[in-house]
Amino acid sequence: MPFGLVKFGLRKAYPARHQFTPANTKLKKRYDVVIIGAGGHGTSIAYNLAKYHGVTNVAVLDKGYIGGGNTARNTAVIRSNYLTEESVAFYRESLNLYRNLSNELGFNVMTENRGQLTLAHNDAAIRNFRWRAEVNQHLGIRSELVDLQTIQEIAADLNLSEEVRYPIIGGLWHADGATARHDAVAWGFAKGACERGVEIHQLTEAQDIEVRDGKVIAIRTNRGRIECGCAVQAVAGSSSTVAMQANIRLPIHTFPLQAMVTQPYKPSLFPHISSPQLHVYTHQTSRGEFVIGGGSDPYPLYNTRATLEQKESLASAIVELFPHLAQAKVLRQWAGITDMTPDYSPIMGLSPVRNYFLDAGWGTWGFKATPICGKSMAELIATGHVPEIIRPFELERFYRFRQVNEAGATAASH
Repeated sequence: MPFGLVKFGLRKAYPARHQFTPANTKLKKRYDVVIIGAGGHGTSIAYNLAKYHGVTNVAVLDKGYIGGGNTARNTAVIRSNYLTEESVAFYRESLNLYRNLSNELGFNVMTENRGQLTLAHNDAAIRNFRWRAEVNQHLGIRSELVDLQTIQEIAADLNLSEEVRYPIIGGLWHADGATARHDAVAWGFAKGACERGVEIHQLTEAQDIEVRDGKVIAIRTNRGRIECGCAVQAVAGSSSTVAMQANIRLPIHTFPLQAMVTQPYKPSLFPHISSPQLHVYTHQTSRGEFVIGGGSDPYPLYNTRATLEQKESLASAIVELFPHLAQAKVLRQWAGITDMTPDYSPIMGLSPVRNYFLDAGWGTWGFKATPICGKSMAELIATGHVPEIIRPFELERFYRFRQVNEAGATAASH
């Protein structure tokens, strides 16, 4: 390995080929599919279209860079311990795909099966966890209600004292919980898509969507106009504003969601720990940093700024759970923007515009769905038939009063 690096460094010509579409590649006049958004979802859809459906005349557009939006700003948690049967079945398939994703892509996405422990601080939480555990087990998900002794075995450093604001009285243990490297997921899908002929155009902003006779005919960008057979948006927190370019009004509000990491410590916490009561969650990365996040900000805002108020809130909550972190230094703090729906479930599938597809409303759980979203949305785009696994999440549910209520299954309540 060292000799290979020396050889590589001394070469006059750069020997590696581009993994992604070169920056100077010109836009074609027309594509069969245009995907707006080159995050995990957009690149996953493109990859699945190219590999499994032979659709390669695809352009993925992003006003920034690959994986530079919410994909780069999330805290990398993967889980399937949701509340409704529709969501559990959906995220179960995504988690199963994650397990083999590195082999599928030929790119290490660093998936780690950690398990997730959600803490209960009152009787209402225990009742909710018992309900979730029953639904999860019925659908083949490893979730169970656990007592304090088991909690201590899972996380020895957790503060189980009764002399705190909200003593821990039980928990929901989700053995299938995991993490993956968020950047690597987007890069792996992007690399696989580009190898099959897909073009990913960074620094290319969709500025307007031309609709004629109920169909999208072209996307206007800062680099010119592109005609398209169909289009799909996968733009996370910007879902409402992009959809409005096609005259589609979505039931979505966008909120900032903040997180931070501490200085690295020796390994002491492997599972992911969350507390809906304290609005906080954490896990320790392979580098030793404690990733700490919580609920979204209480007001709508299209801004990724971080605030001292939220940092203080997260710090006070995490110190109650792990007192030894009281002296930890915060290395960095950041925020993403989350697209929240009234029922806390995504909007996937068809839209009022016939050839315009929606991948929106993910709130705080878009990263968890990346593989299954790409697979199911690609199937819809290529075949025109809505896969059964995403049918419950169609936009029409809000007009038929068939919401999929996941407000009670967040890892840190909003």
